[in-house]
Amino acid sequence: MQHSSKSRSPRSVPARIGIVGTGFIAMGLCMLMRMSSEFSVSRIFTRRSVESVANFEPRLLTRSLDELIENSDLVVECSGDIQHAATVVDTAFKAGLPVVTMGAEFHVTVGSYFCTRGLLTEAEGDQPGSLAALHEEAVSMGFRPLVYGNIKGFLNENPAPTEMAYWAERNGISIPQVTSFTDGTKLQIEQALVANGLQADVAQRGMLGLRDIPLEDAALMLGHEATALGSPISDYVLNPKLPAGVFLVGTHNTERPEVLRYLKLGDGPYYTLLRPYHLCHLEMPRTIRRVLEGRGPLLNNSPTPKVNVVAIAKRDLRAGQLIDRAIGGNDFRGEAMRFSECGSAPPIGLLTGARLRNSVSAGQILSASDVDIPDSLAKHAWQSMLPRIGLRELAVA
Repeated sequence: MQHSSKSRSPRSVPARIGIVGTGFIAMGLCMLMRMSSEFSVSRIFTRRSVESVANFEPRLLTRSLDELIENSDLVVECSGDIQHAATVVDTAFKAGLPVVTMGAEFHVTVGSYFCTRGLLTEAEGDQPGSLAALHEEAVSMGFRPLVYGNIKGFLNENPAPTEMAYWAERNGISIPQVTSFTDGTKLQIEQALVANGLQADVAQRGMLGLRDIPLEDAALMLGHEATALGSPISDYVLNPKLPAGVFLVGTHNTERPEVLRYLKLGDGPYYTLLRPYHLCHLEMPRTIRRVLEGRGPLLNNSPTPKVNVVAIAKRDLRAGQLIDRAIGGNDFRGEAMRFSECGSAPPIGLLTGARLRNSVSAGQILSASDVDIPDSLAKHAWQSMLPRIGLRELAVA
């Protein structure tokens, strides 16, 4: 069913928010909006049986995407499923609805196709949205951003499945989520989105990832790297002693160094702004409000991205193997890499359900010729985006 944006009635008050997904983010956002006078949750779209979904008001649950669309002024997509999200966003745009996401994986995989077709934005709360908000704040104060930094406390590129199961149960999140956080895939995806959306670059494949260095020293080193590259960079630091937030390093266009020193920003020439938290769903209403007020997207992957997140084999894999799960699985991890260096290598987010055409070795980047990717809207979206950035279509069956 297609919907026409011209036939939609004016936005209701409170604004009707349709939510896609029933996980941690969706549940927290629903609970938060119960206290709001400006938003109301109109429907919650799930693919599970309604009876099996706990912790949500049953009257709001639906398995019909059309019902969600018809009862919403804005859609929040937080299902965590790239293929599913592509269908949701496509349907919402046909209805003339804006979409707010908490899904960096979706943006880096196919968001560049969809952001040209409607209002699509990542929300504050996860690191990319928090960095985009910090960027706007910094620019408004006269800073020129050079480094968009993510703070990570721990990484293990090839964690044991038993260890991931333990931490998933302990933290109340899924094993794939824990795995993608631990092996660095989520971090690489987040910073690729930041690079693409804020017109930055990565200093090298996988980024620099300075380890166990005080933030002020890391900021100075990263500032020098960005200056040498001649472009702002997206990167991260690994230090368990730092807060789980984001930071921005920049210069100032007009202010005297002695004034910035008096304001406790140090001697320069690089100045660090730290946002020592990111609060997931608790911050999402700010972006929802922004969109409904007509202030445009906070962050998306841009129509012409520079950075992809390719799949790196964690172990030797044989031809014919089915990739049950790419992001958060035991076979691959993701790594940020410029398109100019990886060409049309498929993004890791497109590989779930694909089958290996060739055997691959541990540490190898998966190329387009190595894999058969099943047909889907997401695959077509990826293929159609490639010529826009000067690459040939994805040559996979």
